[in-house]
Amino acid sequence: MKIPADQEKIAGKSDTPLLKIHGLKRSYRTETVSVDALRGIDLEIRQGEFVAIMGASGSGKSTLMNILGCLDRPTEGSFFLDGQQVSNLSRDELASVRNKTIGFVFQNFHLLPRTSALENVELPLLYSSEKLSWKELHKRATEALEIVGLSERARHTPSELSGGQQQRVAIARALVTRPSILLADEPTGNLDSRTSLEIIGLFQQLNRDGLTILMVTHEPENARFAQRVIVMRDGLIQSDRTIPPRSAAEALANWKDVDEDQEADYDPEVSESPGDAG
Repeated sequence: MKIPADQEKIAGKSDTPLLKIHGLKRSYRTETVSVDALRGIDLEIRQGEFVAIMGASGSGKSTLMNILGCLDRPTEGSFFLDGQQVSNLSRDELASVRNKTIGFVFQNFHLLPRTSALENVELPLLYSSEKLSWKELHKRATEALEIVGLSERARHTPSELSGGQQQRVAIARALVTRPSILLADEPTGNLDSRTSLEIIGLFQQLNRDGLTILMVTHEPENARFAQRVIVMRDGLIQSDRTIPPRSAAEALANWKDVDEDQEADYDPEVSESPGDAG
């Protein structure tokens, strides 16, 4: 698995933050309700990191991810992405940043049902400012499917694919624009345990090849495959620590032992409040 040539510049870790936020606040106000979803966040993510973000429902993690993904703007504070101040950009400017810099993977795969895997992967390039030829567009999409190990399924529609294969197509679609950072929001939420490990293993491989990954998850066992775990509570960062990540490949190789060892492997410091819904 190889990152395309123009992504090699992000391979490995750098001393320069890829993502930097300071004093970030996000409030939602109506005539009768006032909610402070984020209450002053400071955070830096460096190139080549694999970070898991956790927190109970209402902790602010989804709001934070929306801002980091340029889907929303903060009420206060600064946000630099790949050296660019994006806090006050217009909607059109944010859309341009999203297309060039960020790849998204969601719990629900969001694939077009009557469209082939290859055509689903090509879709973001149709909105790209690169104005690629059809030949180059097809080539890029084919390369992305090869990266996720699904080139032989290029002509299959989502209904002809398993859940894990659909998520791989969604990951290929996120990679096709050659982003600097991949944002994954509960990416294994609709998958069984073994398939979840396969997807996490793919993330680990992409990360080893240089891609920066931020993954929102409410599952402590998934967070343990990241290099860094951020836990949010009440709109603030409660803890932020580096951990020795587990290997998804090893967990798959020892799959019969996973269920038996899961309770022993449980780490309360990577856990969160009961009843989390995302």
